[in-house]
Amino acid sequence: MDIQNNTFIITGGASGLGLATARMIVDMGGNAVLLDVNTTTGEQAESQLGPNARFVKTDVTDEAEVQNAISIALTTFGGLHGAINCAGIGPAERVVGKNGPHSLASFTKTITVNLIGSFNIIRLVSAHLQTNDPIQGDRYRTGAPAEAEPLTGERGVLISTASVAAFDGQIGQAAYSASKGGIVAMTLPIARELARFGIRVMTIAPGLFETPLLAGLPEEARLSLGQQVPFPPRLGQPHEYAALVKHIIQNQMLNGEVIRLDGAIRMAAK
Repeated sequence: MDIQNNTFIITGGASGLGLATARMIVDMGGNAVLLDVNTTTGEQAESQLGPNARFVKTDVTDEAEVQNAISIALTTFGGLHGAINCAGIGPAERVVGKNGPHSLASFTKTITVNLIGSFNIIRLVSAHLQTNDPIQGDRYRTGAPAEAEPLTGERGVLISTASVAAFDGQIGQAAYSASKGGIVAMTLPIARELARFGIRVMTIAPGLFETPLLAGLPEEARLSLGQQVPFPPRLGQPHEYAALVKHIIQNQMLNGEVIRLDGAIRMAAK
């Protein structure tokens, strides 16, 4: 699918991976609808990105709010062609800590925001994408030869964000790992189901990235984390995540898969 002239919803679009993705989409000539709960950063992001971006304050776990955002995408830009799930939280808490057992409320909240929120976007956006006219003769914008097979019959692309914690969860990450593991597990069955509509479903599992989740750490701690990555020995940059999103959108053969974007890191127990 081409990005130019097409419209994509990005959750968590006001900062971090989401903002970098929105910037990439706008730079490629597409339209970005930023869903975020933070009004201040959302409005700032909309202003920075210009007329091809629209911020809509949205709780991704709220059906009515997501439906409203979809309606605004349609009325503002005349269509909707995909969604990228970047919204998420990452609390750390031991199952049995110094103050007693893991809070059930915090576990539930993490699952609700990360997993249920992602699924809520997928189910509501895909219900619209299935009504799109299938794209005929769409080609890569990355130098495909003239004789390349055309990209045909596609109606949309859905990309979610998991984490290497889905595979290498550390002590204190039971809730976070469970939420991201759920995203990994639902990728293939949803891709199989939506294939008949020409809708692709992918997931990216980032490693250690320079995002607001790590921004609160001291510089020394961030450098130490980055040095745990085999190569390159640093934290990932949001634009590198956005570059993979770009390729997934443009490469029709990518479907039903989870791609680790982690510099070959495998997380230790703690």
